[in-house]
Amino acid sequence: MDLFKPLIALLAIVNPIGVIPFFIHFTQGFSAEQRARTIRVSAFSAFCVIAVSALAGIRIIEFFGISLASFQVGGGMLLLISSLQMLNAQPAEGRKEDVTAGDSKVDAGDSIAVVPLTIPLLTGPATISTMVIYADKTRHWWQLGVLVGYGVVIGLAVWAAFKLSGRIARVLGSTGINVMTRLMGLILAALAVEVMSDGLVKLFPVLASAVR
Repeated sequence: MDLFKPLIALLAIVNPIGVIPFFIHFTQGFSAEQRARTIRVSAFSAFCVIAVSALAGIRIIEFFGISLASFQVGGGMLLLISSLQMLNAQPAEGRKEDVTAGDSKVDAGDSIAVVPLTIPLLTGPATISTMVIYADKTRHWWQLGVLVGYGVVIGLAVWAAFKLSGRIARVLGSTGINVMTRLMGLILAALAVEVMSDGLVKLFPVLASAVR
């Protein structure tokens, strides 16, 4: 397993800098203590989604009798759709309905740290699919440990991005954040094609011989 591809894919999908405008919007009326708690919960929740997907994702698709090759094709398509959203400067896994739901929860005084901030704006189906696909490529327990460790890295990245959200927003501005989101989307699109092609070759071995 290429140890760096999962981290690159996760950073591109989660893209905490791209979610900063939503974090600022949702927490604009929060006190410093509420904002700090939201940051901690969001970072920990992102780690949990990634870790659980890496450790239990394979068992779940096996339970439903889904072949990994089929999952790779479906997951690759999902990643490609997410990358297209990012190329349009939108969060990889967010929709307008999620932002509306977040506004409703803020108005009601509920926590927005887990839903919609972490799920689905930061992590969601594309993140879970990525971890399941790369978890299957592991051959040793320490490689699986590395994937879980990447969850820690993503959690820290989310914590740092939200903690410094005000400064980042001032330095980059909306244009800079959009450019970075589109760049991550381009990287994710390339990874999506690679995942899909790997699955298609497993489903239709004749494709491999045709390429050669």
